[in-house]
Amino acid sequence: MKKTYTGINIQYPISQLILSKKKTIETRTYPIPEKYIGQELLMIETPGKNGKFKSRIVAIIKFESCFKYKNSNEFYKDKKKHFVEPDSLWAWSDESPKWAWETKIIKIIKPKSVDKRLGIKFTLNLSL
Repeated sequence: MKKTYTGINIQYPISQLILSKKKTIETRTYPIPEKYIGQELLMIETPGKNGKFKSRIVAIIKFESCFKYKNSNEFYKDKKKHFVEPDSLWAWSDESPKWAWETKIIKIIKPKSVDKRLGIKFTLNLSL
């Protein structure tokens, strides 16, 4: 029997940093919904501007916790965990808070194409 998951979209090449276990914090401008903390999710690798592939499922992951950065100094102290540089599109901005989603890879899987339309952030009811 297939298990049903929620998927989270993560853009290439950021996705590769998570898969290599170098990037342990995913940063967003909003907290992860509490219902997803500790839940197994499918990581959907989206091509972004640089990927030469269609969106695909590449791993089962968990977000173990979530916290809000208080300021840019605190944010950049974690640069070795999130890999966001000051000149990045995802750099710190005083107008938009930054949240840390602590990431854990559960299982890397052979890439599997997504056979349904992706949600903006999360895609519901995916089977593996």
